[in-house]
Formats: sequence, C-alpha cells, structure tokens
Amino acid sequence: MKYWSMDKIISFILSFLMFSSCSNEIKIDYPTTNKIEVIDTYFDTEVKDPYRWMEDDQSEKVKGWIGKQNQLTFSYLDKIPYRETLRKRLEELWNYEKIGSPFKEGEHTYFYKNDGLQNQSILYRKRGDDQEEIFINPNNFSEDGTISLGGVTFTKDGSLLAYSISEGGSDWKKIIILDANTKNRIEDTLVNIKFSGISWNGNKGFYYSSYEKPKKSFLSSKTDTHKLYYHQLGTPQKSDKIIFGNRKDEQFRYVRGKITKDENYLIISVSKTTSGNNLFIKNLKEKNSKLLQITTNFESDSYIIDNVDNKLYISTNLDSPNKKVITVDARTPQSNNWKDFIKETNNVLRISKGGGYFFAQYFIDANSKIMQYDYDGNFIRDIKFEAKGNVSGFGGKKDQKEIYYNFTNYTTPRSSFRYNVESGMSELYWSPNIDFDSEEYISEQKFYSSKDGTKIPITITYKKGIRLNGENPTILYGYGGFNISIKPSFGIKNAIWLEQGGIYAVANIRGGGEYGKEWHNAGTRMKKQNVFDDFIAAGEFLIKNKYTSSNYLAISGRSNGGLLVGAIMTQRPDLMQVALPAVGVLDMLRYHKFTVGAGWAYDYGTSDENKDIFEYLKKYSPVHNVRANTHYPATLILTGDHDDRVVPAHSFKFAAHLQDKHSGNHPVLIRIETNAGHGGGTPISKIIQQSADAISFTLFNMGFETLPLN
Repeated sequence: MKYWSMDKIISFILSFLMFSSCSNEIKIDYPTTNKIEVIDTYFDTEVKDPYRWMEDDQSEKVKGWIGKQNQLTFSYLDKIPYRETLRKRLEELWNYEKIGSPFKEGEHTYFYKNDGLQNQSILYRKRGDDQEEIFINPNNFSEDGTISLGGVTFTKDGSLLAYSISEGGSDWKKIIILDANTKNRIEDTLVNIKFSGISWNGNKGFYYSSYEKPKKSFLSSKTDTHKLYYHQLGTPQKSDKIIFGNRKDEQFRYVRGKITKDENYLIISVSKTTSGNNLFIKNLKEKNSKLLQITTNFESDSYIIDNVDNKLYISTNLDSPNKKVITVDARTPQSNNWKDFIKETNNVLRISKGGGYFFAQYFIDANSKIMQYDYDGNFIRDIKFEAKGNVSGFGGKKDQKEIYYNFTNYTTPRSSFRYNVESGMSELYWSPNIDFDSEEYISEQKFYSSKDGTKIPITITYKKGIRLNGENPTILYGYGGFNISIKPSFGIKNAIWLEQGGIYAVANIRGGGEYGKEWHNAGTRMKKQNVFDDFIAAGEFLIKNKYTSSNYLAISGRSNGGLLVGAIMTQRPDLMQVALPAVGVLDMLRYHKFTVGAGWAYDYGTSDENKDIFEYLKKYSPVHNVRANTHYPATLILTGDHDDRVVPAHSFKFAAHLQDKHSGNHPVLIRIETNAGHGGGTPISKIIQQSADAISFTLFNMGFETLPLN
C-alpha cells in the first residue's frame, strides 16, 4: 500500500478547497458607488432611489463609474485560465460560411452571405448566370463593425431601394436611398427614424414612421408619440408630410403604415402598447377616399396578410386567442362583416404567403407544423419534416413557383430548403459546413408542474451518454413575456456549452406566446408572479431529476428575460450558483420613464397607475428587492452603453445595490459593452467575446479550474 507524505496530503486538501470554492480565489475590491438621497412617494409609500444619478447617461460621473466597473470585471475575467481557450474555440466554430435564402427583385436575385467571421453579413446579388457581386457591404460602414444594416426594401420593379442603418446598436435609424442599377445614392440620408418599416408607393416615395427627436438624451429620453410620414423623392426630409399622428385623436405610441402589394391600399396599424392594435385602410386609387377603421378593440391583434382586389385577408386573435384568418371586403371592412377563412384551432397560428398560396404555421409544444392552403381556402397538404424543430420562411412573391424555408433545432444548425409550391417537394438548398456533430447530442422535451399545477414544457439538450448525477453544469434559459414564443434554434454559444458536457434547458413559461393569448395574459400585470413561479419550478425539476444541482445551475435571460433572472435571484438566491441577467428591465417602478418603456404597460402595468399595481411591481422589482446580509449567486450583469430600448441604468442600479448589500463571497460584476445597444446588429467579434466571458464566468464559479472535458 502506497502512503502519501504529509506535504502531499496538505497539497491535496488545498487543491480541493481551491477547486470547490474557486470564486473565492480572486479577491474583489468593489469600487465605491456614491449614494445620493432621492425619495419618491407612491400612494403614501416612500421609496428610496439612491442611485437615481445613474439615469443620466450624459454624466461624466456615470462614464467614470462605467470605466471603473469594466476595469474590475475584465481584471476578474482575465484571471480565468481557460477564457481565451473558449474564445478561440468559439471563433473556430463560428467560422463557417452562412448563406441566407435568395429573393428576387427586378432582374436580380439577392442573398445575404457571411464568409464566417465577418462582423456583418454582406448583401450580394446576381443576374441570371452572371457572377455574383457585392451589393451592400455593411462591414465598410465602420472599422469596428458597430454600424449595421437594417431592413432593405425595393420598389415593385426593383429599380430603387431604401435601407436603414443603425449606429452602435441604437434603435434610432438612418434611411439611405439607392438606384439599384448603379448602386449610387440618389438623395440625402433621412435621419432620426425609429421603429419603422419602409413601404414604397410606386417609385415616387415611401412611408416610414418615427418620433420627434428628443430634446435631451438621444439614448434615454422618453419617446411617446409615433407618427407616419410620407417621403417624396426629390424633396428634403423636413418637408415630409405627416400622414397619421398629427391630430390629438391620432396620437399613439406605435404607428405603422404599409402599402398593399397591388399598391391599391394604404394600411395603418396603431397601438398603445406592445399588445393590441387598431387597423385602418385607405383606398389610394379613389380620389379623396376616407380612412376607414377596420378594428376598434385594442385588446386584440390584427394585421393584413394580403388582398385580391377588394378582398382582404386578415390574421387576427379577436375572439380567437390562438389566431385565425378571415376575409372581408375592403369597402366594408368592419369586424361584423368578417368571414372565417382558416379557423382557429387548439394551436397558435402564424401565417405566411408565397407562390400564390398561404402557409399556416402552427407551433405545437414548441415545435412547428405547416399546412398549405390556396386563396379560396382549400386545404392543399401537410408539409412533412424529418425532425422536430423550428421551421421558418415559406414566404415569397405570388408568381414564384419555388419558395424557401429554414429548419433548425437545439442540436441542428440552420439549413435552407427549396420548396415547390405545386408538387409539395422539398430539396436541400444550403446546409452549413460546421465543426459540430449534431448526432452526438440529444434534445428531449419534458413537462413539469408549476406552483399552481400548470403544465410547462421544458426542452433539455445534452451530450449523449451523460450521467444524470446532479453534477452537470446546466444553463436554464427563459423569457416569459410579450407574447413571444421561444422556439428551438441552434446557437454557437450553446454548442460550446454542450461540447463541455453542459446541459442547456429552455423553459417555455407563461407570459410567452407558445399557447396563445391566454398563455400570454396568464403572465402579465398582477399575474406576473406566475412567470417567476414557472421558472423556479423549472430549476427545481432539473434538480429533482438529477440533471443538475443548485451548485451547478446557472439561469440566463435577456431583456424581459433579464427581468426574469433578476426576480428569481432575489426571490430564490439559493436555487442557482450563477445568474446571468442581460440587458434586463430591472427597475419596475421607473421603466416607463425612458425611451419607449411606457409601451410595455400591457405586460407590466405602471407604478403610477394605481396602488395595487405599484405594490405588486415593488414586490418583485429586482432593484428594490436586493436584501442586505444575503448570499447572492455569482452574478455577471451584461448591458450596452448605447442600449436605448432597455436603458443601461437598469443594470447599473442593480449592480450597485448588489455590490453594496451582497454578503457572500460570490462575485457580483457588471460587464458594460461600449458602443453597443440592446443586441441587434452587434458585430460578431463582440458576440464571440461576450459569449466567451459568460461561459468562462459560469464554469469558473461552478468550481471548474480547468474546462470540464479538457
């Protein structure tokens, strides 16, 4: 029998202790964050807000605080031994050619392509059998890739186009107009445009939407009244005509305008919040025609899919929470004249059109089913797929006989397929050449019971052969809001996690749109706690079934999902080891004071609405529920200094409260990406580094001194 020396025994014990509590290995000296007394009174209740000064994004004090926090965070991350290894592997895996589905405009076929690690995808085009050429290369917009290409819209004949660009990830856009044949700009750039589509009226001009330019901060000032404008080519932007939104009775938070494909009608959609709209229609071919109102109920969502002459096809959830398609005459479009075209089912409907057909896309337990119909409402066929997952696409022009769709799931990278609308045959158009073997992994869908007994689906993805011993590093992801469905999709960041033996779990909790409007409403306003209960139950399910344990569980979410993470870690700090709230809505008493935050009131309610809502919000608001002398999980808050959707002050305040009150040894850090916004248009180089930082932070604080599968 071999005996160890005392020195060896001591060395082993020290190594074990370092491994099991490696978050203590790096001493953290948090910078002091000033407190300035600010007290608000809500319905006779005083609420302190000592970090109110952080809301001023123009302040030098705030910029200084950002600098100190980033210095602290990156000095911590720099000490994680495998951070650079993960970044390089992410880069290797990301480096494959990505090609989007082609679309025809005029004489050219256009498509997006990224050679692998280009910060932004390039728009190419080709005519017939000619060699492809670069049409728009957003990588030339800026050296660091932080100016991105937004929507690109062509005239009906394909001779002109207008496209939007975003700087630093901002929701504020610029619109540039090109001659498609020469690729030359044809007039001055339009500026200060936000939450807008582009809809051409022939070749004469186009409709777009925007708010008044803020008088104070461009990034955080409240933007409340949206207006629909018409820009006529050859005229300056200052002379653009306001089509809707100038009168008091036309003032809404969101206004969108769109021309029908035959250019006979202008459709206007108006909304007070992110849920519910009213629809209007105007006949552009009749002189002095009136604007007719189609819907009058802000409790439902409706939009025009298409028209054939005077016959409108409308998708709606009015009295149909899972949505249906109706038809109506444009001359008498009110809801009492509607006729069912595709009836509501037990599954949520999303509709697309292409090749002279409609495609009813159903989302069944977080997986896709597609049914094809003609314009008379006749059922043509079910479209079969070889595996369960998320199918998107099935859109195109009416005269196309071949259209395209994409398929992906948690283990399968996106591939594109060409579909013949007459024969119903599909063939592979493009698949990625990626260094990841999907066959080594499995996704399984389970159902668990939430606190009130509601059955919630959860999809769990992991490497085949993994032992369910409660010691697997696991990321639990959720969103739970705004009627948004979380659909299966492949991500490089998640692939790296799976490669290291990690488990990736997605809970389709209430507040989302997975099971229609009722599922959404069950997670809104004074039912919001249902969302948090669903997510807590997901974590408990994973632990109970030995997928993981609290020591190896991380929770992750973005935006409204950032709120989810913040609420869970303040309600149940014992549930997880790591928390990753990204660009989160974290100050629930003041979220509606910034940019378009007031539009989220359908989901949340506001603190000045009534006493009951105020008290409910305060009870779960992450910023207001950080408790002194509490051990919080290792936390890496992520935000961008140019986020003008969920302003970074949310994250700043939350970080300051955590650093001030947290009594445990786990690090509570904030990573503030510079010249970046809410996430859209972020260059690949930044995404790779953010992903490497989040994964390495997570594993390191689960006790891994080396990569699990090294």
